[in-house]
Formats: sequence, C-alpha cells, structure tokens
Amino acid sequence: MQDLRGRKALVSGGASGIGKAIAAKLLEHGVKTAVADLNLPDTLPQEPLYIKSDVVSAPATDTLFTELNRKLGLPDILVCSAGRGVHEKLTEGDPEKWKQVIETNLLGTLRLIRAFVPAMLEKGKGDVVIISSVAAGKAYTYGGIYAATKTALEVVAETLRLEVLPFVRVTVVAPGVTDTAFFENTISGSQTVESIGYGALSPEAVADAVLYALQQPEGVSANHITIRPTAQPF
Repeated sequence: MQDLRGRKALVSGGASGIGKAIAAKLLEHGVKTAVADLNLPDTLPQEPLYIKSDVVSAPATDTLFTELNRKLGLPDILVCSAGRGVHEKLTEGDPEKWKQVIETNLLGTLRLIRAFVPAMLEKGKGDVVIISSVAAGKAYTYGGIYAATKTALEVVAETLRLEVLPFVRVTVVAPGVTDTAFFENTISGSQTVESIGYGALSPEAVADAVLYALQQPEGVSANHITIRPTAQPF
C-alpha cells in the first residue's frame, strides 16, 4: 500500500460530515490537509488548514486557488465532497432550489477540477476523489434533481479519468445512507436516517473507502467504490 505521508490534499465540504471524516483520516496518515467550506467551525484547530470558500462561486474558487497555493501549496490529492440535497417532486418543486443543488454538486466539482487538476498534470501525478452516491443512475420519487447531479458527476469522473490517464488517478466513492447532518441540511424535504429505515454508514466508513483508493500502489486505480448499509436494497 502506498505511503501518503508528505502529500498535500484539499477536501471541499470538509468542515462536516463525510468531508470532515476524510480530512481527519488524511491527517492521521500524514497528509498535509486543507479544508474548503462555506461554513467553518467557530473555533478552528491548528490542523487541518481551513479556508472559507464557496464552490458555487467562480471568484471564490479563484481565491481558494491563490490562498491554498500560498499557505500550503497546490494539492496532489483533490477530494470533491461538497454537496447539497433536495427532496421534491419534479411537478411541484422549486427550480431555484434545484439550481442551488446543481451549482454545488455538479458545477462546484467542475470548478475545482478545472482549478487544481492542471497542476497535477504538470507534476505527472495526482489523485482526484469524487464523492457521489448510490442515487447515481437510480430514479426514485422526489429524488430526480439530486440523483441527476450524482449521475452527471459519475460521467464527469469517467471523462476526467480518460482525459488525464496515465498520470492522474480518478476515484468515485458512492455511499449509501450515511449518518451525517446531510438530511437536516437538505434544501427541502423531510427525510431522516430513521425514516429511510435501512440503517446508516458512519462517515468514517466512507473515509476508509477513500483512504483505500489513495493507498493503492502506483499504477493501480480503484476507480469506483460503492459502500452502503448491508440492508440498503439500492
């Protein structure tokens, strides 16, 4: 397995939930880690490096690039974890809310790729990890917009893999129901882990899947990892 010590990482959406667990796991393994998030903790620990940033904003992404390069250096690991949910019928929902989800989940990831992957190509090495969902490719009532963004992300990830091989590895991690504040922060809708009823992963379990991909030997790629509660049927 590859030793990650001394590498540099950026985790979007890393102040809470799955992103926070990934950032913590990277730090444990000696990775110099930065977190980009719209909402930062009131008290910032010494590590990871926290940078307030909104992936929805192109100027904010430019500022993130400049600030990260100055404070840490450009990352050779990019984890795109920032995301939002919405739970609405297509015939009744609010397109302005849908736009927020598309801007965050899809365009936010694309902005980060465009900003940070060229430097990996110049180095001839790097890893991009995209947090998707088992909802990708799975139509379900009230989930059309969210599932569409995750489906699009997986197409983006595969396209990126083809465009950057053999220098940059691209991994999609697609979790099932995970016990985070995701459902509380859904733009609209009223799902909970309990109401879904399949049990839930811990965010640390998802972080372990990310670590597994990153630790693969040079020249080996784990391109897609699905992880879900055993009782979850899809």
